[in-house]
Amino acid sequence: MPDSVILLSTPAAPDAPDAQRVPFGLDEHPRSIYERALGPRFAELHPRIRERFSLHSRSGLAAVGTGVMHEVWHNRLAALPLCIGTTRHIMFPQSGRDVPFTIRNYAYRDRLGRETVTWIRSFRFGRQERRFDATMIFSRERGCIVDYLGNRQHLAVDIEAEPSERGGIRIRSGAQRFYEGWLGFRFPELLTGVADVHEWYDERACRFRIEVRVRNRLLGDVFRYDGSFANELMEIGQAPPPADVLPLRTEGRE
Repeated sequence: MPDSVILLSTPAAPDAPDAQRVPFGLDEHPRSIYERALGPRFAELHPRIRERFSLHSRSGLAAVGTGVMHEVWHNRLAALPLCIGTTRHIMFPQSGRDVPFTIRNYAYRDRLGRETVTWIRSFRFGRQERRFDATMIFSRERGCIVDYLGNRQHLAVDIEAEPSERGGIRIRSGAQRFYEGWLGFRFPELLTGVADVHEWYDERACRFRIEVRVRNRLLGDVFRYDGSFANELMEIGQAPPPADVLPLRTEGRE
């Protein structure tokens, strides 16, 4: 199976909420949020990784990965917060092996004009589907990528990204903030899970590989998964993303 295929897809409905396309000519040198975060080090990434992480609102492309997570695991001591997270598409209290998996990355400008990339991960446990949603922006104010977790963007997490020794990309989470209506506060470290994500391209298998681990200082590993997937680039032109990959609300605080 080829590692990356250009496909034609049916455009999403033009009235999909919370997505704005930037007219051609507005920016002569558009860049993805990952290019901005990594700067010159973006060139250190494997060509297939660069391809996946080059999406921006004017690229006219979306990426859809399909594969299998060899293991999905959760800590039973963290079942209650994971259950709560399930209602907001932020992790879930389920484990399994050889779990069918998809990931959908669309780039767009949100209602505030910010360059945004979706990370919609779906895990199939028999007839049940679990989702882990996120939308990422590059924050000029914070000088890093900010990852909004869940379908309502209640959790904002600072992200540190760097190339790995395999030509992959390593993403680690930092400070985490909770936003709900007028309420906004930073989570104490003891109550948060620190994520470590490593994605790279396996040339022998012609597939992308990913390892994700979320740890808590008191409980140790809380949630993790690892597996592989094939990536397809879909040509979408300037159509907005499908409505089901967009968050239900947009949080302006970073």
